[in-house]
Amino acid sequence: MTPVLDCLVIGGGPAGLTAAIYLGRFRRSVLSVDKGWSRAKWITLSHNLPGFPEGISGPDLLARMREQARRYGATLEHGTVEGLRRDADGLFLAKVGETEVAARTVLLAAGVVENNPPLPHVAEAVKSGLIRTCPICDGYEAIGKSIAVLGNGEHAAAEALFIRTFSEQVTLLMPASGDGGLSSATRAALLAADIATLPVVVGSVALDTSGVIAVGVADGITHRFDRVYSAFGIVPQSMLAVAAGAQVDATTRLFVDGHQETSIRGLFAAGDLVRGLNQIAVADGEAAIAATAIHNRLDRVLAHSTEPLSAAVPAQVPGVPRVKTLGVTPLGPFDRIEPDAATVIGT
Repeated sequence: MTPVLDCLVIGGGPAGLTAAIYLGRFRRSVLSVDKGWSRAKWITLSHNLPGFPEGISGPDLLARMREQARRYGATLEHGTVEGLRRDADGLFLAKVGETEVAARTVLLAAGVVENNPPLPHVAEAVKSGLIRTCPICDGYEAIGKSIAVLGNGEHAAAEALFIRTFSEQVTLLMPASGDGGLSSATRAALLAADIATLPVVVGSVALDTSGVIAVGVADGITHRFDRVYSAFGIVPQSMLAVAAGAQVDATTRLFVDGHQETSIRGLFAAGDLVRGLNQIAVADGEAAIAATAIHNRLDRVLAHSTEPLSAAVPAQVPGVPRVKTLGVTPLGPFDRIEPDAATVIGT
């Protein structure tokens, strides 16, 4: 077994990497295990992430965050956590490949998996921007365009109503079989918003370099759209936490408290598998809260206090003081440190 970690981070998307950055800067031993499923890697260019007025692609953002996390001592590994349990001493034990990893705390940031539409060449269409999944992220770039929302039920209708913010040309493409699962109130809202509903055979929806084509079942007319938003929902990757006994809501998203801690003490969660607002900025904030709570939950003696200061802190950060608490009860996640609550040992 490897040495006991202060924190095991499961997931290497924006939430997981933000936590790794924070914990590294808190001088905690942290391992991030990522199997490469982050939805951020599919972002062609994001303009709604603060600090990037010209936009940034998902792969570029992740590369920068990985570099930053490594700079502060975080270990990043590609792999899959296949099991999570607790031993008699309260440590979390995780199986990563053939290795068992022990950690005092765990941050689950595995995100969600998109239910892709049953269309050919979906990956290429997402990369090219023809298929979109997040109108909050890039609806602004669709202003005035002809937009189709492909999906079924109330979720798809709600997305179409939201997208109406950006364009007067919004059509809800629904599978031809059934009534689409829409209530009379939802149908009235779509009508009031001037959103057309078009029953289609999903297999007839086609993509080309200039847009999206769909043939209406009732009229037989070929309709062309500039882009399509997929609204088939997502699957939160909360299985490890559920197997460990963590509480989830009806959509299997994890319940957390104000410090991002699940119903299992020491198991934290951040990002898309926690709340419905799947935004990088939200995930980053939740990860920062969780990482700070984790740091304050652990023993206040620095994890690297036995190493030379130069080995624990990046060389470009000079003059970092060495601080320990001797016999002091660990503080709560957001308790204030009063002047007499810490013993300063040199600089």
